[in-house]
Amino acid sequence: MQVEGQPPPVTPARAPRADAVRNRRKILAAAAQQITAHGPDAGMDEIAAAAGVAVGTLYRHFPTKTDLVAAVVAASVARVADDAEAALGRVEAGARAVGELTAFLGRVVEASVTDRAVKAAAQTLGAEPGQRTDEDRAGGAVAALIRIGQADGDIHRDVTVDDIYLLFSTAPTEQPPAARARWLALVTPGLTTHARPTEG
Repeated sequence: MQVEGQPPPVTPARAPRADAVRNRRKILAAAAQQITAHGPDAGMDEIAAAAGVAVGTLYRHFPTKTDLVAAVVAASVARVADDAEAALGRVEAGARAVGELTAFLGRVVEASVTDRAVKAAAQTLGAEPGQRTDEDRAGGAVAALIRIGQADGDIHRDVTVDDIYLLFSTAPTEQPPAARARWLALVTPGLTTHARPTEG
């Protein structure tokens, strides 16, 4: 019972239904696939069909294509952040930071080949949001990997998070796998104190 003069009790927010959560995930996955295949002109009808949901269901989750594309990018940033934090967790468990950082860089570049939203997400990681977001999580984990690697003597002292963002944004994602692997082999010595082995 509400007491006079006191604010009404706050009703807890209702958790989304399981089927709504599943539909949202399917829509985001289908949107990323369609955007990869057709670019930003991918149609909402085609995205709904690829997700296996009705067009009305798609619009209930995302009233406009702008909302949908923003959500795809946000989901991609979240995946990058999860990956970076997982890499940091492995370092805290005993792995070498330099290996985890370079492997993380390679994974993001490879993901960018088939998921343009991931590339867009990687390019937006340098933003400075006003609250703790997935960009903050990713940036914080990458910064920690760099600091630990520098303390280990494996990463150059002048390497910063901005350098990693620069590599993300300039990676040759349109090139074939051999060229991407060559690019990673060439840029890694710019991050690490270990000399690149010469080919015999």
